[in-house]
Amino acid sequence: METKHNVQPSTIHDPFIRVAIVDDHKVVAEGFEHLISESGVARVTGKAYSAVGCLQLLEKAEVDVLLLDISLPDGNGIELCPQIKAKYPNLKILMLTSYSELTIITRALQKGASGYALKNSMTEEIIEGIRTVMSGKRFLCEEVDLLMKKPENPIIRLSRREQELLRLIVDGKSNSEIAGAMFLGYETIKTYRKNLILKLNVHNTATLVKTAIEQKLV
Repeated sequence: METKHNVQPSTIHDPFIRVAIVDDHKVVAEGFEHLISESGVARVTGKAYSAVGCLQLLEKAEVDVLLLDISLPDGNGIELCPQIKAKYPNLKILMLTSYSELTIITRALQKGASGYALKNSMTEEIIEGIRTVMSGKRFLCEEVDLLMKKPENPIIRLSRREQELLRLIVDGKSNSEIAGAMFLGYETIKTYRKNLILKLNVHNTATLVKTAIEQKLV
């Protein structure tokens, strides 16, 4: 059976590592594309801004390493990892995100990511991450590596905004009502709610409320 061309490693004819970027913010994706292009190590062969877009991109682009964000408008990158690895087992996934919670990092690595880097990492560190996962090794940026080495801390820390949102969710308020109470846009509240569900490692609002009460987060 013929191997899919887009999961082949770079050959002698293409000395650059072929990278795809999936991030819900176009400006962020373009910024990373510029940094990668300037590195002399890799080149960007495609960008996508959603989970569906990511899968469509992988169907047509030649990719060695996928830089994948967690928060996407139609899903999250962690849950996308097993689906990608099942179809493209040779593809290396480097999570590139703003989430620095230990539970999220661990879950991403368990789901098939080869590495984890934060968006505020130095450019050299991200390029090193691309190189490392391409070589078949696991990569953690310095901040994440230090976090993983700390004794496990089960305490969930929420920001003031997250606590306020969680309290309103537990009170049974709708997204529209929460938006009015917090003076934020409806779409912003939807994103915040999705991030809370991810942070607390639950799958729906009912479990979110149950967890919040049991762990005395509100």
